[in-house]
Amino acid sequence: MCSLHPVDGASLFNAAWFLACHGPVLVYGLGVGDSFMMDSTKILGVQIILIMAYSLIILLGFIGNSLVIYTIARYKTMRTVTNFFIANLALADLMVDTCLPFTLAYTLLDEWKFGAVLCHLVSSAQALSVHVSILTLTVIALDRYRCIVFHLDSRISKKISFIIIAITWLVAALLASPLAIFREYRYEEIPSIELRIAVCSEKWPSDNRDATIYSLSMLILQYVFPLFIICYAYIRIWFKLKSHISPSARNDTHCRRKKTTKMLFMVVVVFAVSWLPFHAFQLAADLDMALALHDYKLLYTVFHVIAMCSTFANPLLYGWMNKNYRNGFLMFFRCQKKPERLYAEGSIRGRSFTFKATTLNGSIKHSTGDGQLPTPV
Repeated sequence: MCSLHPVDGASLFNAAWFLACHGPVLVYGLGVGDSFMMDSTKILGVQIILIMAYSLIILLGFIGNSLVIYTIARYKTMRTVTNFFIANLALADLMVDTCLPFTLAYTLLDEWKFGAVLCHLVSSAQALSVHVSILTLTVIALDRYRCIVFHLDSRISKKISFIIIAITWLVAALLASPLAIFREYRYEEIPSIELRIAVCSEKWPSDNRDATIYSLSMLILQYVFPLFIICYAYIRIWFKLKSHISPSARNDTHCRRKKTTKMLFMVVVVFAVSWLPFHAFQLAADLDMALALHDYKLLYTVFHVIAMCSTFANPLLYGWMNKNYRNGFLMFFRCQKKPERLYAEGSIRGRSFTFKATTLNGSIKHSTGDGQLPTPV
């Protein structure tokens, strides 16, 4: 589960976290007497790299997701069902980015500086956002599957799309609620160095068992099951697009089909690759208690950084690779209100503009009108 800090859940996690708090550089070994080992996250070079990595993720995430939401809100023709789902995805990723500074501070300081309320809220909010992102990715895949594979012309209404979005947040809130309920804000006394620190960690009724059950459940619900659905949907879409190309249209559609296939392939690859190391590490930690404590915190943080890269990869995949979004972004940076200079494939006919845009299902859709972007399917 995507948690706020390096140690959540099983007693090993809590022990490792407590040990990490015993000093700025050295931590005591668990069950090995007075042996010492290095906490790698206390090395200056490592801290600089972590600060740069998290800062870059936060910056790119805020810029990319904000531009996606702005483009959809700014142009009336962009307010489609699919784009509402994409806006929901961007909103969830923005919430994740909002939580990342707390994660970074807790990792570097080894102390929770933000009080009891944020202790309960931040971690659950981050988990909530991650669940919403994955559920939204799944909804988008199923929506594309429904329209392309079954040739359904009747699209989901905007009202229904808002209901679906509300359901994703409700389901995500239920899945993330244990992280808010079973969380404890407390002070730890360290007599050896006369230090009293604030700790924010999970506190389950039966420690190992409940934490492991929840972690494994989230592995299935947050990664395995959604990935299976997304892969199945996009594979079916790819074969459908590949098998329905007439010889006369082969040359004209080859480029669009290639771009569409690349988009669908990258969606699955980025989702799977960014989260695979994190979930694999969490699974190993739950099932194998022999992890070296001096490596645990650094490995967790590295895999967490990789997973968080998905927050800015999503607007790249769903936004920047689509001409409509790309032109909307360019108009924002150039402070333009009319898109005529941005659509290289378009032609001007009086006061109307004709655009050619590659859509997700590989079709070409033309739209006209001053100052408005073509409607993506």
